[in-house]
Amino acid sequence: MKPAPFAYLRPETLDEALAALATLGADGRVIAGGQSLGAMLNMRLVRPNAVIDINRLADLSTMTLDEGTVITGAMVRQADTLADPRIRDTVPLLALALPYVGHYQTRNRGTLGGSVAHADPSAEIPLVLATLGGEIELRSRRSRRWLKAAKFFQSTLVTAREPHELVTALRWPCATPGQTFAFVEFAVREGDYAIVSVACMLDTKAGRVRLGFGGCSEAPQIIERPWTDAAATEDAVEKIAHEAAAKLECRSDMLAAADYRQYLAAVLAGKALLAANAARGAHA
Repeated sequence: MKPAPFAYLRPETLDEALAALATLGADGRVIAGGQSLGAMLNMRLVRPNAVIDINRLADLSTMTLDEGTVITGAMVRQADTLADPRIRDTVPLLALALPYVGHYQTRNRGTLGGSVAHADPSAEIPLVLATLGGEIELRSRRSRRWLKAAKFFQSTLVTAREPHELVTALRWPCATPGQTFAFVEFAVREGDYAIVSVACMLDTKAGRVRLGFGGCSEAPQIIERPWTDAAATEDAVEKIAHEAAAKLECRSDMLAAADYRQYLAAVLAGKALLAANAARGAHA
């Protein structure tokens, strides 16, 4: 099957792209890496009147460090992010998750902003952004706003972005002393959509742990609770993991039943907690 007919626009500047969105609104779809939208167009799951290709917008391919956060343009490629030592040093949770994103070939084209804008509930990049408490920049011809990831992701492929807005950048909080991280997931095959994925941010200095769960429901779910050294035993970790998983909303689909996802979430949360705690020794 091939896409339904559509107009193809390739703006040279951000202003041109925003002008196109202002005119087209919901009748236009933005294409970045195209790893998700291309398939949806071919299967005619979406039938836009126009596709706006933003690959020529060099302003959206930058990465900067700003007051304890890393700001990545929406067009920064996943493969480039994975290879960048600045990400490994400042946003280690993203570096841990990126090898799970698709395949080597798709990461060469896929973008950080495209994954976030697409909002697949099984996607790793939105889960990491939500777990870290990151933000999304949304721009239109008349406005510019930053929105917390927890408010941006609303449901499967549904976000708080208005039709005339473009995802232009992502803000990632940098790791601070006392924080360690882990990322684990389970899929039928490597590179497939995750049935369940878990991102963990352990902050021993603040005495808190944050667990982000992906694939369970329609959007990332974040569970936060206190952490002490007494919680570092395997029995205590297992209890924390099961208590966190019990609070989740889980869906059933062709890949897994809801109760299996809840069980798997507890198992993976335990593994993530143990891995994040073990990383404390590596950073001592």
